[in-house]
Amino acid sequence: MPIQLVTTVAGLKAESARLLGAKQGVSQGLVPTMGALHEGHATLARTAVEQNDVVVASIFVNPLQFGDAVDLDRYPRTLDADLALLEEQGVDLAFAPSVEEVYPGGEPLVRITSGRLGNKWEGASRPGHFDGALTVVAKLLHYGMPAAGLPAGPAGSAGGSLPAYRAYFGQKDAQQLALVRRMVSDLNFPVEIVGVPTVRATDGLALSSRNRFLSDAERDAALVLSRALRLLEERANAHEPLDLDSALAMVESQPLVSLDYFDVVDPGTLEPLAENCRETPFRGEALALIAAKVGPVRLIDNIPLSS
Repeated sequence: MPIQLVTTVAGLKAESARLLGAKQGVSQGLVPTMGALHEGHATLARTAVEQNDVVVASIFVNPLQFGDAVDLDRYPRTLDADLALLEEQGVDLAFAPSVEEVYPGGEPLVRITSGRLGNKWEGASRPGHFDGALTVVAKLLHYGMPAAGLPAGPAGSAGGSLPAYRAYFGQKDAQQLALVRRMVSDLNFPVEIVGVPTVRATDGLALSSRNRFLSDAERDAALVLSRALRLLEERANAHEPLDLDSALAMVESQPLVSLDYFDVVDPGTLEPLAENCRETPFRGEALALIAAKVGPVRLIDNIPLSS
């Protein structure tokens, strides 16, 4: 079935309700994106389609997430290609609103605050970024929520219940995923947040819309980020000390890479796990986070660790 494009909240609500009714659907999925889609987004969409009767993907470049107007203007807009990719995955609806539709009164005077969890790592490097991201995610979660009172369950069963509702986020943006999960839990949003593993190119580089801005030499240099993360993963799997210092030295030896941060943290609190990083054998669960500028392009990556 061809994907349907809607640009208003009213249109999204009406069409998603119509589709759920037509399919006698019992579940709806939301895939929030900023467009410039790649295989990582395709994986999010495919996962949502596999798990839900109706799937909505949003395409919205959120100005609140950009501290630099030049960066906002530079962000690629590729709507036709994005719609084609989503249609290939079986997504039912694409919601591509204008800035005026999402923020009808201009920039909101009241926003979601990311608190302590959002002030570190990416939040320290990009002040206000996560407040802007959570504010728009909160709005999108409301927009994409299935309507109550629709038929639910097999034909002939009692209707009127709320269909299951899930939203899909990539593990590559690990801090954002942790913050969204915390927001949903702390503020009692009626939605299940599904994290989808990072998708990588064959050379190991995490897929990102920003990769298109790398020169050939910068792309080769950027591979040191995933190599350093894989080194920590191998040590964790072998129950060895992580020896973060040697992995750090590997990254810093690459002249085209300017490191912002590289650490091993608790997956829930994002606090560093210093005792597991150097001399003691690694035990438990952790998340290795890295961010760096490669030439002019800022990249982030991470990898879950367990033993």
